[in-house]
Amino acid sequence: MDRAQKEQLVDELGQIFESSGVVVVAHYEGMTVAHMQDLRARMRDAGGSVRVAKNKLAKIALEGKPCASIADYLTGMTVIAYSEDPTAAARIADKYAKDNERFVILGGAMGDAALDPAGVKAVALMPSRDELIAQIVSCLGAPASNIAGAIGAPASNIASILTTLEEREAA
Repeated sequence: MDRAQKEQLVDELGQIFESSGVVVVAHYEGMTVAHMQDLRARMRDAGGSVRVAKNKLAKIALEGKPCASIADYLTGMTVIAYSEDPTAAARIADKYAKDNERFVILGGAMGDAALDPAGVKAVALMPSRDELIAQIVSCLGAPASNIAGAIGAPASNIASILTTLEEREAA
């Protein structure tokens, strides 16, 4: 890898560290190619990505970035999982770590907040952005549906009383 390629890789990693909602760093020593492809596919399906980069280049790319605190985790055979969704990469990495003992989460970053392995697990348990939006919309819609039900209830009650009276007269 020549100097120009290294500079390009550092720029790419710098953009990843700036634009990602969450970055997870893990050891992957002993994983097979099939396991790594499975991890990449799972991450891709969730809207994230997995990147293996030289630790030294990743540390250079981290300089001056909000998530610079993860530089300490970049030792040994590390893989970087990231996503724009603040929970997707953490959720997939946590689930994959449970299924594969050779994938060990070291930590990560969410914005400028450093995460230890427990922090990554806590982020993984949070609902995704889409789930949060759905919860907010349902909370906003519930009072309106309750009001509509309350307004329509007296008319419904009168209609059922009239129906009952008609059935009695017919019998």
